[in-house]
Amino acid sequence: MIPRPPSDDRANQNGDGSKKTGAKKTGAKKAAAAKKTAGKKATPAAKATAAKGAVTKKTGKGKATAKKAVADKAAAKATVPQQAVPKQAVSKRAVSKKAVPRKAVVKAALDIPEAPVSPAVAPDDRDRLLSGTHHAPHSVLGAHPVPGGVAFRVLRPYALSVTVVTDDLRTELHDDGAGFFTGLLPLRAVPDYRLHVAYEGTVHETEDAYRFLPALGELDLHLINEGRHEELWTALGAEPMTHQGVPGTRFTVWAPNARGVRLAGTFNFWDATAFPLRSLGSSGVWELFVPGVGEGELYKFEITRPDGSKTLRADPVARRTEAPPRTSSIVHASHYAWADEAWMAARGERPVHESPFSVYEVHLPSWRPGLTYRQLAEQLPAYVADLGFTHVELLPVAEHPFGGSWGYQVTGFYAPTARLGTPTTSNTSSTPCTGPASAS
Repeated sequence: MIPRPPSDDRANQNGDGSKKTGAKKTGAKKAAAAKKTAGKKATPAAKATAAKGAVTKKTGKGKATAKKAVADKAAAKATVPQQAVPKQAVSKRAVSKKAVPRKAVVKAALDIPEAPVSPAVAPDDRDRLLSGTHHAPHSVLGAHPVPGGVAFRVLRPYALSVTVVTDDLRTELHDDGAGFFTGLLPLRAVPDYRLHVAYEGTVHETEDAYRFLPALGELDLHLINEGRHEELWTALGAEPMTHQGVPGTRFTVWAPNARGVRLAGTFNFWDATAFPLRSLGSSGVWELFVPGVGEGELYKFEITRPDGSKTLRADPVARRTEAPPRTSSIVHASHYAWADEAWMAARGERPVHESPFSVYEVHLPSWRPGLTYRQLAEQLPAYVADLGFTHVELLPVAEHPFGGSWGYQVTGFYAPTARLGTPTTSNTSSTPCTGPASAS
């Protein structure tokens, strides 16, 4: 019950007390009151006293009047609550009904999306990602707009937790098991975000490799398809670059018969599970841009053969490799600045058909064993010139597995053998050969 205000209670109590007092004094002062009020207009108080006196005498007229007054008063009391209660109830229900639409209108005006349960990775996608046979991992992993917001899906085996971090929020994803972490954030569009991946004893902060568009152009794919790409080293292999404003490395390999390709290296502890490459149409090329990976990182491609077996393979278009018997490829970009402009400009003016031509063929590792590319550059040109040779022909210098061979079993077509030094020092060995000795 709702308690009445104290002021109302006090007013009712005073009214009841005056009625009782008037009833007791009616008999004693009836005659005096009748004489004093004779011939005069009765006041409201006197009328009330006379009415009460009439009730005391129980006259027929007074009795009828009292009964009528009591009936009217009872009817009034019965009518008031019957009218008041429904009005209050209707008023409350009306307010309740109007409150819902107002909230809905405000919510719609702000366009605040709901936060339903995050959509899980489909069983088929889950199996293919874990088995390394998914041709389009970017369609599952990464961030994707869905009804209700943006779905985030990350594959990080051995991680304890994965957190999505943007400029405005920081949300930990749900652990769905088997290395999958998913979550649904109430966002209107895919934001720029980073991942905080917690492992045992450490936290790794990185960009999500599966939020980037392909880093290989349509022209390159067209030329590869036609078999007439004349600069394959610019399209395949490991290419350090800045893609969509983020530094990293683009990894590409041509493997048309593979059921799937993944990337393993020092940057993921040689576990390729979380780094599947995507197949670019029918070109046979597989591609993945990995942010944060730079020069000096070791890597290999994990190839799933048509029969389902797997093998780790070095990059056939790598620019640098480990020294045999090690076989890993190394991310590398050439920073060498050639200084043979004068020789190149004068070469066309020389009558080659009328000039002396004598070739010295040399196998660098066995010419003077133990020398590096830089040391060979200091000794070989002068030696050749002293013997009267005009040109130098090098036996294969591309990477090959067996050091006792001439080097014709090539495993790295664009990587000079690491037995003699790095690719940068190999360039220094060729520059002196375009100097005065070779021009004589």
